Amino acid sequence: MSHELLLVLCLLGVAIALFSLGRPRADVVALLMVAALPFTGVIDVSEAIAGFADPSVVLIALLFVIGEGLVRTGLAQRISALILRVARGDETMLVVALMLSVGVMGSVMSSTGVVAIFIPIVLRIARSSRIAPGRLMMPLSVAALCSGMMTLVATAPNLVVHGELLRDGYTGFAFFDFLPFGAPVLALAIGYMLFARRWLTGGAPAASTRAPRLEDWIREYRLGDRAFRVRVLADSPLAGRVASALEEGELAGMNVLAIEQLGRFGQRLLLSPQGRRLLPGDALLLDLHDPGVDAAARFEALRLEALPLEGAYFSGYANDIGMAEMMVAVNSPLAGVSANRARLQDRHDLALIGLRHGRTAEVSDLAEEKLEVGDTLLVAGPWPAIRALGSGPDGLILLHLPSESEEVAPAAPRAPFALACLLLTIGLMVSGIVPNVHAALIGCLLMGLTGCVDLRSAYRSIHWPSLVLIVGMLPFSLALQRTGGVDLAASLLLEAVGDAGPRVVLAAIFAVTALFGMFISNTAIAVLMAPVALAVAQYLGMSPYPFAMTVALAASAAFMTPVSSPVNALVVGPGGYSFGDFVKVGTPLAVLTLLLVVLLVPIVFGM
Repeated sequence: MSHELLLVLCLLGVAIALFSLGRPRADVVALLMVAALPFTGVIDVSEAIAGFADPSVVLIALLFVIGEGLVRTGLAQRISALILRVARGDETMLVVALMLSVGVMGSVMSSTGVVAIFIPIVLRIARSSRIAPGRLMMPLSVAALCSGMMTLVATAPNLVVHGELLRDGYTGFAFFDFLPFGAPVLALAIGYMLFARRWLTGGAPAASTRAPRLEDWIREYRLGDRAFRVRVLADSPLAGRVASALEEGELAGMNVLAIEQLGRFGQRLLLSPQGRRLLPGDALLLDLHDPGVDAAARFEALRLEALPLEGAYFSGYANDIGMAEMMVAVNSPLAGVSANRARLQDRHDLALIGLRHGRTAEVSDLAEEKLEVGDTLLVAGPWPAIRALGSGPDGLILLHLPSESEEVAPAAPRAPFALACLLLTIGLMVSGIVPNVHAALIGCLLMGLTGCVDLRSAYRSIHWPSLVLIVGMLPFSLALQRTGGVDLAASLLLEAVGDAGPRVVLAAIFAVTALFGMFISNTAIAVLMAPVALAVAQYLGMSPYPFAMTVALAASAAFMTPVSSPVNALVVGPGGYSFGDFVKVGTPLAVLTLLLVVLLVPIVFGM
């Protein structure tokens, strides 16, 4: 062993030890290694920082932006909510639907982002279905990890291994080369979690001061019977009339919160009804603020057809119509003014739907109630209008936003464009017309051009610690190759299992990758193990693709500890898990995945 190799191995050991301890952060450790490696004399500074220009690193950054476009347009949330609704409260169906939806979505966007989207959805379903969150959160993380085995762009380790193949002069993997392994592994994981969930007893998350939910306000302000959705029939006297003018005439005692009209891509919601003329077929979302109004008789006289509502008091429109509690400040010009004269809807596109003098919510006609200093107002309307109201001249202080405000998709009307951009990007990658990084760049630019993302959200969406970690670990691969470390690791592996047959060698590579992945990032271990696997293939005179694929799949099989992947770390708190829960549930699944991968990889690729 040369002096240079000993220095590189010492630095690698320090990095692994720091990764295991979790201090400092993994990306800081990577930067320390970038600074330290040139002192070994094996690589120079330009080679140490060359990872910042690596196509795989750029591609990962671009994929974060595309994933952000799916989140901002609400496409991810809508797809997940639609699929989860199929479960209808049955726990078995819920686990299957949850894992399938996460597996599919995670194949084209960041698995960490998918888990972040699904956590509040799963908590809400667990609460309504009276299921312990711990029985659902680990199936969520397992499915997200399995989604990394579905496509080339699903997770960073796939791209790292793909990049190593390209650097060695091979053609790399195609977009769907991972699917023949990822789909069976996901099916295996679903069946396993249906059995293993009996070991998951995690209860509710630790108590915290959570934000109120819309359902809390609906109950507190007694809004349940005040929401109506009606269609304007062809012979209605309201057809052709301005919606906002009706609140003081035919629709007195009601607030027009929004209008549904048929648009190019289906129903569209007009959140600012002021000045809008009604057309036959339009649907009105109405709030009955005067309990003395006979709504049914009024609708019949005005030729309005009652339509069903999804959820209590427009909660089915929570992505578009929000609520907030405001307080009348001491210097507010609205103090002493009736709610009707305050004209919040004319000036701010917000309707006053609830009022509290002290602790008691009013149930009388809110329009005639006078506002007093210290009153709490519950307003409803578009989310941008709600957030802007607290900074206006009306002297209203924003008290509370519901927890649903964090799930709002600010670019929801652009969802069709986001879907088109995603499909175009995937199509370019699958066809190979342009390199993957070029396809992702085109997709990102189109996301921006169509308004699915803006520059601020695009930069914010990139998970810089992950990119820095990859950049910091890439020089180790080059340093180990130059000092003979890769050849040494490959020879040691071959001495241990080389005579036992190709499948045993693949199993050993999988096991080493997965075991190291218990304590350090799966991306970092992919960087280290990919060149070793390719060297083993070269020594054996076999195709490099089965060996490279085994490393990629093993890196995604990070089921065994909560620190091996951000996906696992995200569900620890909401699921109420301990370190041992992951070891108990994840270890058998990792072993089963190893057996399935070793069985399938030689069949699909050939040795």
